[in-house]
Amino acid sequence: MYNAELLSDRIAAASLERRRNREMQRQDRIFNAKVRTIGIDKEALDSQVNERKKKEQAEAESLKAYAADAVRNDKAACLLDQCQLKDERLLQGAIENFRLNFQPRWSRREYDLSNPDKIKGQEGIQMLPGLVGEDSDSQGRLKKQQKQLREWSVQQQHELATARHQQRQEEQQYDQDRVDLDNKALQLQKIEEERRRTVALATKNFNLTKAAENAEKRWKEWQQQEENNRTDILNQLQGELLSESQEQGISVLGLPRLRPDSYKGLTDEQLRHIINCQQQQIDEKRRIQAEQQQEELQQDRFRVASARTALLMERQQARINKQLRRTQDNTNAQLAEAHREQKKYLEKVYTNIPDDSYFSQFNTSSR
Repeated sequence: MYNAELLSDRIAAASLERRRNREMQRQDRIFNAKVRTIGIDKEALDSQVNERKKKEQAEAESLKAYAADAVRNDKAACLLDQCQLKDERLLQGAIENFRLNFQPRWSRREYDLSNPDKIKGQEGIQMLPGLVGEDSDSQGRLKKQQKQLREWSVQQQHELATARHQQRQEEQQYDQDRVDLDNKALQLQKIEEERRRTVALATKNFNLTKAAENAEKRWKEWQQQEENNRTDILNQLQGELLSESQEQGISVLGLPRLRPDSYKGLTDEQLRHIINCQQQQIDEKRRIQAEQQQEELQQDRFRVASARTALLMERQQARINKQLRRTQDNTNAQLAEAHREQKKYLEKVYTNIPDDSYFSQFNTSSR
């Protein structure tokens, strides 16, 4: 017999496996006290951990790149230092070669005075035995040295005298230039003072002339203003504005209209009309105040009655609450007595204490 596996069996097994996996995942979520009570989001935490790892990796790569740049810069600096040292050695060698080729000892000015090979080149001079190193021409050479020193001293004195003479000439020329400049400055200062004096005199004359013109102009303006004021005062005294006639305020268009420029107050009829209107307003206000006082009295009576009714209702409610409280206390005492009797009965009946095996049979499924 061949064991043939049907398609339906595979589908049923796959479905059973899926349900079993879902049940296990559900039990993990439900029975995990940390996830159930705190409510953490593991996927979000994992994503945060991954992001932190990526950030740390990026920082490590950045530090590594920075270290590589620092190493490269150090190498470049070392190469530059080596090149500089090499250039300095080449320059020093070139200087030494130049001195060796173009500045030998025998090309110096004082070489003839201390030439050790000069005596060796002399002919016909024999040295006595036992006098090795004695110079037979030392007196002549010393005279030559003294002569040369005198010539150098004379030359230095001549150069010093020439320099002093030239310095004195330059100082004299400098003093003469300073005197010329001072004289020129004095001349320019005098010219400037004369010009300023002329300008100040012209300005003073102009200001005096202008002040006189302004004073004359102000005097004429004051005279004209005084004349205008006198004319205005006469016009006001002789005109209709200062008169006390009330008919001047009536407009030509009729009595309701008035002339603001000639208004002299209200007439007797207008005053009586205004007084009558004011008296009517006073009476109306007194009537309204009396009505308001009557309405306030009625509201006060209503509030007192409402307060008395509310007080009676509160006292009745307090008596009802007291009776209900007494009834509830009696009921609670009866229930407590029944509870104590039931507890005594249960302690007599249920004597076995449950252990862990009893509680382990519960909460084994997520359904």
